[in-house]
Amino acid sequence: MQQLTAIGLNHQTAPLSIREKIAFAAAVLPEAVRDLVDSDAASEAVILSTCNRTELYCVGDGEAVIRWLANYQGLKEEEIRPYLYTLGCSDTIRHAFRVACGLDSMVLGEPQILGQIKDALRVAQEQETVDTWLNALFQKTFSVAKDVRSGTAVGEQSVSMAAASVKMAEQIFPAVADLNVLFIGAGEMIELVATYFAAKQPRKITVANRTLARAEELCEKLASPAEARLLSELPDLLSQYDVVVSSTASQLPIVGKGMVERALKQRHYLPMFMLDLAVPRDIEPQVGELNDVYLYTVDDMMGIVQTGQEARRQAAAEAEAMVDEKVAEFVDWQRSRQSVPLIRALRDDGERARRHVLANAMKQLAKGTPPQEVLERLSVQLTNKLLHSPTSTLSKASAKDSELVDAVAKIYHLKHPE
Repeated sequence: MQQLTAIGLNHQTAPLSIREKIAFAAAVLPEAVRDLVDSDAASEAVILSTCNRTELYCVGDGEAVIRWLANYQGLKEEEIRPYLYTLGCSDTIRHAFRVACGLDSMVLGEPQILGQIKDALRVAQEQETVDTWLNALFQKTFSVAKDVRSGTAVGEQSVSMAAASVKMAEQIFPAVADLNVLFIGAGEMIELVATYFAAKQPRKITVANRTLARAEELCEKLASPAEARLLSELPDLLSQYDVVVSSTASQLPIVGKGMVERALKQRHYLPMFMLDLAVPRDIEPQVGELNDVYLYTVDDMMGIVQTGQEARRQAAAEAEAMVDEKVAEFVDWQRSRQSVPLIRALRDDGERARRHVLANAMKQLAKGTPPQEVLERLSVQLTNKLLHSPTSTLSKASAKDSELVDAVAKIYHLKHPE
């Protein structure tokens, strides 16, 4: 059955090892959302895939969407089902609103997710996989997010992933100013983290990326001097850095255990702080087994980003109340939209009746029938035609069909006889 639904998993329902199998790389997202709709599992679809969540917002059959997801990612359904949530219409609306407001994020109130949702919708629109329902849902979602962020303090005092990255490094090393920092990738997440590190004026900053031009562009934005290098130079570069932060769209690890072992030997086993913010992971998990390496993933950030949670609890409660109110508004609008075809059909039927009796009246006037008589006949015919269907239905209704009788009384504002 085709209905508004959301199928997904996030940092609360699935470990990183599962999330990285389900994640959609930005490069394949257009093809994936198009394939989902072409498969007939859904008539409309938007796919949101970030380091913390992968969610498919659809007008479709939830079970068919799950089968498509497993098949597209080359997984068995039973492998992913325990981690998935499948939401019905009202729950999908509420969930979309909460996600956009940052209420479902690892970092309560973080603003980055709103931009990611907008990007996901843009991709879907370019692939023509959204129509009336999802367009309406997400336009309302953006409006709700704006109202919640401007009307509550839910985003204030929020500790972002980027700020948490610096705090983690400061727990291991005495001062960031004495460190050499390497960023692998040059996307939005790396830019955010690099901005925070640059504010601490590290001794050296390097951005390694697949394309040199993009790395150079990021280096120019930073408040501290930085150099751009190519990813292919990583094996020779790694030993120079105390801090390594990686976030790319690669589907396979970029930094392996062997590469890090060689770097440690060249560093005479000075400690390295490595932060892998990518999903799927950029750094092989086995790297964490090495002595003198402090490897953290997105999931390891949970504790530190919760700092200040209590200060935001009241703001979150206010935001949740606003979301509930907005959900009710959207559901009411949705129900009114479902009545539109029926209203149109009712008015069309009335219009046909009007034209029919009017045509008869004009013929009678042309024959010379007195206008007063024509008008009398017209009014009787029109009344009979408009009331034929409801009176016929009521006549056939059984005495037990009280709901139908009550509905007709309500529609025509009639006092129900005892």
